[in-house]
Amino acid sequence: MSSTAPPTATPTTTHWRALLPRPTTGAVMLLLMALAAPLAAQEAAPEYAEEIRTLLANPTVSSALELAEEHDRWALDLLIELTEIPAPPFMEDVRGERFAELLTELGADSVWTDEEGNVIGLRRGTTGDRAIGFGGHLDTVFPEGTDVTVRQVGDTLFAPGVGDDTRGLVVVLSVLRALEEAGLETEDDLLFVGVVGEEGLGDLRGMKHIYREGGLRPDVWVEVDGGGLSRLVTMGLGSVRYRVTFEGPGGHSWGAFGTANPAHAMSRAVRYFQDVADTLTRSGPRTSYNVGRIGGGTSVNSVPFESWMEVDMRSESPESLARIEEVFLDAMQRALEEENALRREGPSLTVDPAKIGDRPSGELEPSLPLIQRALASTSAFGVDGELGRSSTDSNVPIALGIPAVTIGRGGIGANGHAPDEYWVNREAYLAVQRALLLVVAEAGFAGPVS
Repeated sequence: MSSTAPPTATPTTTHWRALLPRPTTGAVMLLLMALAAPLAAQEAAPEYAEEIRTLLANPTVSSALELAEEHDRWALDLLIELTEIPAPPFMEDVRGERFAELLTELGADSVWTDEEGNVIGLRRGTTGDRAIGFGGHLDTVFPEGTDVTVRQVGDTLFAPGVGDDTRGLVVVLSVLRALEEAGLETEDDLLFVGVVGEEGLGDLRGMKHIYREGGLRPDVWVEVDGGGLSRLVTMGLGSVRYRVTFEGPGGHSWGAFGTANPAHAMSRAVRYFQDVADTLTRSGPRTSYNVGRIGGGTSVNSVPFESWMEVDMRSESPESLARIEEVFLDAMQRALEEENALRREGPSLTVDPAKIGDRPSGELEPSLPLIQRALASTSAFGVDGELGRSSTDSNVPIALGIPAVTIGRGGIGANGHAPDEYWVNREAYLAVQRALLLVVAEAGFAGPVS
């Protein structure tokens, strides 16, 4: 998803320039020009747009935004550095250590790593009444040993994980640097977080730890993940994942013929599951299912002693997700019983449906102040915010009813989760500026450092 540049002309520039206490250049002036235009249908309510106008007219905020643009080359160099630190699933430690060093260097008041591996930097507010979580995820999908060397061609960077979500981490760090150098204080505490375990079998373990009972539990969460400026994820796409293993005695395909066959049972299981799941997913809330991986057996002329599969089910609705999960488990049991009924000799098969993933679903009311501020700060760039659904770290707070939104990392990128992933530094600083505006609006502007 590509970013969209703000408009370059408007008849109301003189009016908005007069609001500024000092001259403003570049992107900041363009933001003010964009906000002078009438609100589009998907933009925020007028009071939130006015809140953003007021922030933009403030010289300290204006300075922070200009610094975000000036730091663009630094941010690009930082992206290359972090991308080349491998962060395979469950092995984010080295990247996390560097992220912690950067939080300290850039001015966080205190930095620590929690029991799960999340790296957290606290920037204290003037009141500390609330904590605003602001993060990206440390891990990538790529296994240990993947070559993560960045290849640069013009303004395009090629490397596994260069966008998802290494660039998100850079946005988080860039906002911290701009706030510090501008001397901008917020009322609420800010938590700058590198989160572990977002991808794959990580199963949002970092966020589940943050929002566990007695955990850090920020009052609001802003995640940087995904591309562009327009898409705002305020609805969590829930999923459950299973690794199902059928086990039996195995043996020679001729000599042990008649023993219960795990591969046959698993084949039945897939068929029984699909027969019902197909009907369930043709109407109602959007729901999906997929058998993604299958394995087992030793040779073509051996009855396997083990057959396994990994299955992913997703739904917009918690109720629909629970229903298809129930159907899935019933199909596994039915297949086991029917295959065992066919055996002529030997022990019965067993089945182990092990749950390996459980991501909660949910959605938030668009009227929430955080979502309204996300729309207002996005429209500041001449972009209509689009509220969307996805599976991100925000799933966890969303499912708990805690205000959360996932915003884009900026620039232009594609081929995420593939070795040929790339990211283009096309006005990427706009994403940093939008993130800064949103975080300051939500945390409350408390003025320059006195």
